Amino acid sequence: MPKQKMIDLLYELMKNSNRSDRELAKVVRVSQPTITRMRKNLEKLGYIHEYTIIPALEKLGFEIIALNFLSVSITPEQAKEIHERVLKNPKILFSSSGEGLNGKTLLLVSIHKSFTDFSAFTRKLRSFLDLKVVSMESFLVSLKTDVIKHFSFKDLERI
Repeated sequence: MPKQKMIDLLYELMKNSNRSDRELAKVVRVSQPTITRMRKNLEKLGYIHEYTIIPALEKLGFEIIALNFLSVSITPEQAKEIHERVLKNPKILFSSSGEGLNGKTLLLVSIHKSFTDFSAFTRKLRSFLDLKVVSMESFLVSLKTDVIKHFSFKDLERI
């Protein structure tokens, strides 16, 4: 586990990773070169996966975020192939195995421009997974309605 100043830096980066090392140094109360070293160390240790923005998806033409819960029956070899395909699919924002919801074992979070696009995605997903899908349920979130809280990590420090 990194030292407290490194944790402080990580939380500051989650609030706004667009700030310069000089600005971050003032907030964390260390020198700018120390921030640069700490940031590189956090990256090397795997605490930072990537730097990115969270765009207003609806302004980019996306209408739906789908939480897809699947129960799959696969061998380890099939799991490797599925993982590779999931990684290559730009519509899948997040994927992980897990447990719950009546035996569901796989979660795929996907994004779609329309319901027609979502339907095509699920058909393609089912055909790719062939007989390996025992069941699949989706929870659709409309990006056209009032979103109560947008996705963000900036408040994670308060937990």
